[in-house]
Amino acid sequence: MQPFIRETAVAAPIEGLNIDTDQILPGRFLKSDRAAGYGGFLFHDLRFDATGREKADFILNRPPFNSAGILVVDENFGCGSSREGAVYALYDFGIRVVIAPSFGDIFYSNSLKNALLPAIVPAQFAAALRRELCVSANPRLTVDLETMTVSSTSGQSSKFELDAFNRECLMKGVDEVGLALQQGSAIEAFERGYYQQAPWLE
Repeated sequence: MQPFIRETAVAAPIEGLNIDTDQILPGRFLKSDRAAGYGGFLFHDLRFDATGREKADFILNRPPFNSAGILVVDENFGCGSSREGAVYALYDFGIRVVIAPSFGDIFYSNSLKNALLPAIVPAQFAAALRRELCVSANPRLTVDLETMTVSSTSGQSSKFELDAFNRECLMKGVDEVGLALQQGSAIEAFERGYYQQAPWLE
């Protein structure tokens, strides 16, 4: 995993409450080879028509939003089924941050395990960002994990929520296993001392 400290990128506003994982990644693509990338499947049925052509009115098909690295969405994003592939599709498309007032619980957990930052901000701030991005000549946001802030080019800014453990994992570019392995020397020292006190356990 790549360490996440700060991301400045084009941000795409997507409207709609309760956007579920089946919209993010339709279930028929779940058997696809991840090595080939899931980015082409992201929001597939919203992005493409029945012939496979891009729908011109879908925001991720329009410059500059087709190169977005950040999404700003509404309440309960990623609800529905537990498919981790929804996170793969976002990440493989190039999305590194999703900003929302709330997320589906399992989607939130899956995001953190795959180096995708789910940044929780107040609903009013998320709505204001979406409005700004729709009309901005420079629709970019900066998400800073050190200061725990989201800021726009117009100066709008807000803190976002993230617990200390997941913040540390993202900033170090490791998952739970990787974080534990960084304590290898301390773990080995503990085991040596423990077995000296209880040698019959070896």
